[in-house]
Amino acid sequence: AQTGQNFELQQPQDKVSVAAGDTLTLTCTTSGDSPLGPVKWLKGWGSGNKTVYGQTGSFPRVTRVVSGSDTDFSIRISDVRPEDAGTYYCVKFSKSLGGEEVFQHGKGTEVSVHDAALVPSMVAAAVMLFLLLLLGLFIAFCMYRRKHRGEADSQCLAGPAAAGSFSPIPLRCCGGTPSTPSEIRDSETSHLPSQQSSKEDNNIHYADLQPLPAAPRRGRSPGAVCSEYASIRVAAK
Repeated sequence: AQTGQNFELQQPQDKVSVAAGDTLTLTCTTSGDSPLGPVKWLKGWGSGNKTVYGQTGSFPRVTRVVSGSDTDFSIRISDVRPEDAGTYYCVKFSKSLGGEEVFQHGKGTEVSVHDAALVPSMVAAAVMLFLLLLLGLFIAFCMYRRKHRGEADSQCLAGPAAAGSFSPIPLRCCGGTPSTPSEIRDSETSHLPSQQSSKEDNNIHYADLQPLPAAPRRGRSPGAVCSEYASIRVAAK
């Protein structure tokens, strides 16, 4: 009468996902004094349940993980199919005068079956999403750098413009014919040739402008490089 009072059945798996065509492993172990009666695996519960594995009978795709064990009743289902999805129960039966009745059962393991090609496609989609994210970050970084450089250039040009005029840059003007260079003039002291200009000035057809070393400007941030612009007026003949 006391047989089976310390009996325990453990079915630890709550949910299991398996790809179609793979092998499914369902775990069930027992401990303590076991009453007479088999341990079976049932798919579903109630009147619509189906015996997946029993200690007697033929189950072609189902095998024991530990053959002949009295405590480990874990099973393997090979070549899983979509119709194998469902909830599986490990059940200990006890024998009685009326046949077999449920003595104890596990909490059930919910099995889901997915397409074998689903996992690679999900991995490919994740990789593509990651690459797109990296590309977006790279584009955003490039736009930020371009905007930052534009603000720096505008600050460099805003200094002279705010003063109302640009400071003249001393230039050396070397004028003359290719064979007879003329004298060097300072752009600040030179003047445009008048109508009574000398014959030598009238023969000028080229000019080389070379900027003189400029004094350092105040208020410029270290490392900022600004473009210098020169405006030159020449008299037309």
